[in-house]
Amino acid sequence: MDRDEFSLGRLRLDIAKRQLTRDGSPVQLSTRAFDILCVLAGANGELVSKDELMARVWPGVVVEENNIQVHVSALRKALDDGKNGDTYLITVPGRGYRLIGLKPSRSAAGDTRENLPLSAISSKPLLAVLPFQNMSGDPEQEYFADGMVDEIITGLSRIKWLSVVSRNSSFIYKSKPVTITEVAEKFGVRYVLEGGVRKAGNRVRITAQLIDAKSDTHLWADQYDRVLQDIFALQDEITMCVIGAIELSLRKAEIERVKRHRPTNINAYDLMLRALPFVLTHIPSDSAIAIPLLEEALVLEPDYAAAHAFLSRCLHHRYARAGRLEEDRAAAIRHARSAVAHGSDDATALAVAAHVIALDAHDASTAVNLFERALELSNSNIFALSLSATVFAWMGKAEIAVERAERAILLSPFDSYNFRSHHARAIAYFSRRRYKDAVDAARQALDYNPRFSVGHAYLAAALLRDGQAAEAKSAARAVLQLEPTFTIRGLQGAELEPSVFQGFADAWRELELPE
Repeated sequence: MDRDEFSLGRLRLDIAKRQLTRDGSPVQLSTRAFDILCVLAGANGELVSKDELMARVWPGVVVEENNIQVHVSALRKALDDGKNGDTYLITVPGRGYRLIGLKPSRSAAGDTRENLPLSAISSKPLLAVLPFQNMSGDPEQEYFADGMVDEIITGLSRIKWLSVVSRNSSFIYKSKPVTITEVAEKFGVRYVLEGGVRKAGNRVRITAQLIDAKSDTHLWADQYDRVLQDIFALQDEITMCVIGAIELSLRKAEIERVKRHRPTNINAYDLMLRALPFVLTHIPSDSAIAIPLLEEALVLEPDYAAAHAFLSRCLHHRYARAGRLEEDRAAAIRHARSAVAHGSDDATALAVAAHVIALDAHDASTAVNLFERALELSNSNIFALSLSATVFAWMGKAEIAVERAERAILLSPFDSYNFRSHHARAIAYFSRRRYKDAVDAARQALDYNPRFSVGHAYLAAALLRDGQAAEAKSAARAVLQLEPTFTIRGLQGAELEPSVFQGFADAWRELELPE
């Protein structure tokens, strides 16, 4: 997507700031509709096929073609506004779409890097780590290369003077040809790290190179051949080489901060990597796949904080969404507390555990303290920001919830886990009776995670209170289609501030969702 500003008659599009305004007033668009607009704007009036839109807006996700039609319809309505007959979005039957009438805005002149999303919120050096290539020739080893990137990002994000794009955001380029310039422009970063991983037997070969995107020069590059048991030391070494190349006066305290505790058993680590994709969907059927993998990891390494945290997460979903068995709730809390006990230096483990402790143990004060500890370790951790935003929203602290959620979105605008951030915004806006904003936030959450039934429940409540009864009933039907066992009682763990939950519960009862 282009980074410039464009004018379209009375409209102005600022891609860098992710804003569309009409006569200076914001025009509300869902995330996907805005992404489609950006792709079309970047084509400079040329035709963009449906297949290209699918690839650019829903990377790596299989979606039905009517998803494009729905968002294009909403986008056309927002652009045209029905007032002066101007049409900016043209459908070319059987081929695709064109955006016409674009003109560069005069205010786009000058150094546009100052307007890029991350630069707008941070004066720190900015870095993106691209997906490492799986050079083993075995597609089943893909998860290992992805895990390597995840660990390096985690290490880098512990450096307080450095801001790092989240893994899910940078992974929009997975298995795609890309230039360093494109990455730098999309994320507003100064530095890009790329590399490759080859795993064979008990050995691993890793190549890595750090590039200064501004000057297009290599700051550092190296190749490593190690036994698999040395993988964590190697991750730390690569991390320290990267930050050392950016900041020559690397301080001892920062070196120690990178060297966080990791499992000693490489097989436990491997099991956790295999489980992770199924943990993060928040779908009980996916949790059922992850649970035995994480339990096996904990047999091998009983004090593995990340495994405890993600297992607590899966058990929480099984409790809340698949039966409300007291044994699942107790086990979720137990593993969350184990994650805290063994993960004092793991921001993600602390944040995931805090969320479970808040909702299942109803201990909001402990959860808030854990979130703060996580953000002290890593102030750009997507889990700490988005999950704390959700907890604050349910506590009735709408302002801090929105601030945390928007910070997560700005730091990593393409992170699929931001559905949690948009959920937090939806809850916060709903509690403040800003129902139109709640509708928009709930829809943006569903753009990221359309299979999550609770997201449809938030949308249904917001639509009802916004006076859109028919659409609310449709959203309520979607809840039960996705989760036939859904009940209002199943969400009562969110009663951190009863008045907030009561507002949703009343709306759900009016929509005749099961008690």
